[in-house]
Amino acid sequence: MAQLVLLSSEIQPYSLKDDGTFPNNAHLPVLYYEDCLQLPDNFSAGPAIEALFVSNQWGGVWQNGIQTFHHYHSTSHEALGVASGHVNLQLGGPHGVVLELKRGDVVIIPAGVAHCNLDSSTDFSCVGAYPRGQEQYDLLSGEPGERPDADARMSLLALPVIDPVYGTDGPLMNYWVEWRQKV
Repeated sequence: MAQLVLLSSEIQPYSLKDDGTFPNNAHLPVLYYEDCLQLPDNFSAGPAIEALFVSNQWGGVWQNGIQTFHHYHSTSHEALGVASGHVNLQLGGPHGVVLELKRGDVVIIPAGVAHCNLDSSTDFSCVGAYPRGQEQYDLLSGEPGERPDADARMSLLALPVIDPVYGTDGPLMNYWVEWRQKV
């Protein structure tokens, strides 16, 4: 029976600073785990990615696309695992970096980082999840008046205790703790 297999992945961090509209997160980088999930052809990856995230204490799981407008969450960090197709995901607002995510990739987005689906294949689908205790996320779009309240919520937000892909021995916490100490 086909199953999801974890592969080691070179972690690609992206530091995104406040652009005046979107807070982004100078203290925590976006982490891109390229090709971290081996997904056999004709394998229904969505349920397997959901189960992986849940087994690592990330909840509030959903499977769908990604919003086509720039938005961020001030009450939660977010993991996105690509189950099918591909997407051009812009991070950091309209002038931010663009990643082409494909089936088997995972991106971990810290609270405050704007993200937007610029373009995707017709079969694109991803699984989203949030650290335990942060499943009730907000959806902010950079409107006047969102800040400084959103910034205050982000400053109080706990770090995840488990990597959504690699579990307790995963690199997420090391990257984020080390990054916070640098800033």
